[in-house]
Amino acid sequence: MNYRHIYHAGNFADVLKHAVLARLVTYLKQKDKAFRVLDTHAGIGLYDLSSEEAQKTGEWRDGIGRLLDTELPAPVAAILEPYLAAVRDLNPEGGVTHYPGSPKLVRMLFRPQDRLSAMELHPDDYETLHRLFDGDFQSRITNLDGWLALGAHLPPKEKRGLILVDPPFEIEGEYERLVDGLAKGYRRFAGGIFCLWYPLKRGAPIKEFHAALKALEIPKTLCVELAVRSDRDTTGLTGSGLVIVNPPFTLKSELDVVLPFLKTHLAQDRFASARCFWLRGEATLNPGP
Repeated sequence: MNYRHIYHAGNFADVLKHAVLARLVTYLKQKDKAFRVLDTHAGIGLYDLSSEEAQKTGEWRDGIGRLLDTELPAPVAAILEPYLAAVRDLNPEGGVTHYPGSPKLVRMLFRPQDRLSAMELHPDDYETLHRLFDGDFQSRITNLDGWLALGAHLPPKEKRGLILVDPPFEIEGEYERLVDGLAKGYRRFAGGIFCLWYPLKRGAPIKEFHAALKALEIPKTLCVELAVRSDRDTTGLTGSGLVIVNPPFTLKSELDVVLPFLKTHLAQDRFASARCFWLRGEATLNPGP
């Protein structure tokens, strides 16, 4: 996978990740008390889909491009509203030229009391991200390996928060690092919401990854996956998943509404699939695959 997210911005994996991320932020806003979002692999924050890089792959056309002009069923529209409203706000003339990365999306959803800590290691991407948030007192942008933030930056002083871990999966061992990172972060901030992204592709050690997560024995660990095509004839990305620790109590039922719609409308062949299940937690008698 190419680390530079501009090649993938707005694709089907971003749709799932950002739709869930927006729901998590919306849930945190139900209480007046401030919260902090820690984004460990933040990218550049805002993506120009008319750029040469984005146009080269055109992945956004089969992602956010399929949703914005689609008439959504009312229950689906209500759940996706925080996410899609943010995208539309960035494109007031219609269509989709600008697409928010995770730090920009959550910042657009904030109240005055909420805070963002965004980490980015790539020097050029850090500079771009820093310029985007320059002068924004609610955001702190740091040039740092995001894996280190799971120790050094937890717990947040607000004592409420969401930790997004979205590594590039450019090197071997990232699934194992996700498990280790969650274990470290959870020890320091057991009351936080953790959201971990991972790719689905041929040969990926998903069963082993899920088993390692279950072995952590962290209560309330939810898993959601969306695959848009078969992995039989490609070694590339065919789907993605999220692990959510301490999810809002409504999230599982919301995903059960949204996932069938996303599977149908983002499918690239007849083998598209979607599932949402508990690794540990509220459905311990039926913990999923």
